Amino acid sequence: MSKLVFKSDDISKVLSQVSPDALAYIGDAVYELYIRTSYLLPSKKIADYHHVVVSKVRAESQATYLQNIYPLLNDIEKDWVRRGRNAVNKSPRRLPLQTYQAASGFETLLGYLYISEPERLEFLLSHLTDVTQKYN
Repeated sequence: MSKLVFKSDDISKVLSQVSPDALAYIGDAVYELYIRTSYLLPSKKIADYHHVVVSKVRAESQATYLQNIYPLLNDIEKDWVRRGRNAVNKSPRRLPLQTYQAASGFETLLGYLYISEPERLEFLLSHLTDVTQKYN
């Protein structure tokens, strides 16, 4: 992941002013881009890429991935997951609330790490790549 536009002395200020929902919004984009680039090779038709990517970025998959990496998280990261999870009080009809909350916690964590610790984000995403390869 490339370094973000914030200077290191601005990061704590940004994190104190940004809601968990906003971090989840960023985390969702980061995760989808990561998954899209992970499946570029071997070359496929766009529809095939789309099918694989959608299956990986669904809330159900994100909730499962969160369970897989949760033991690797430190207390600060677990707190961001909790904050993201607690920011959700409604889910789409097709999903149980707990699944949607877990996915939101996962996305919040990724948004937080994208802004504050890109190297840690890369580590956790590489761990997820190992996990997702088992399901292919």
